Amino acid sequence: MRDDVDRLTPLGVMVLALLREGDMHPYEMIRLMRQRHEDRLVPLTNGTVYHTVARLTRAGLLTEVGTDREGNRPERTTYTLTDGGRDAVTDWVRRELGRIDRPAEFRIALAESHNLPRHEVEDLLGGRQAALTAEQTILRAGLNKARSRDVPEQYLVEIDRQATLLEAELRWTAEFLVRLQNNDIDWGPPSHRAPASGSAYREATQ
Repeated sequence: MRDDVDRLTPLGVMVLALLREGDMHPYEMIRLMRQRHEDRLVPLTNGTVYHTVARLTRAGLLTEVGTDREGNRPERTTYTLTDGGRDAVTDWVRRELGRIDRPAEFRIALAESHNLPRHEVEDLLGGRQAALTAEQTILRAGLNKARSRDVPEQYLVEIDRQATLLEAELRWTAEFLVRLQNNDIDWGPPSHRAPASGSAYREATQ
């Protein structure tokens, strides 16, 4: 299982997580991911999804459960998660959620963090918060030292930006952890949640 988790791509994780909601064929996976605007997290094309499904099937994380045909369209194969595929999602999220060195993977892990128990998410994000705080301290100390030596600001702009982004990230993390701890957010597996529609996402981001 560890090798399977290590080889998972962000799109692979999203496909596996989607199938935790129910069996479906790749066409439906693509439709749902586009409706939910998940292409803002990973590049999403028909070819990459079909390739990912085939690779996950070869790895034993998915299996075929049937085919159907609608009109003159080609047959569509429906897939389901194996036990290994179901475990791979939680193992991957558990591995990535507390890290600070893989920002692209962290976004996927955060988006799928509802697949872990609430207390575990709190622990992982708490560890990430501590690591971010340590990194921010180092950056701020480096900036202060450079400025005390009259290093021109033009050489420090990227470091200053990173320190400012870390401050915003830490503020969001602290607020989110309070909401989790106070049970202000419903939490649980996808089958217990209403699926996010494209219109709901657009309303939330306008």
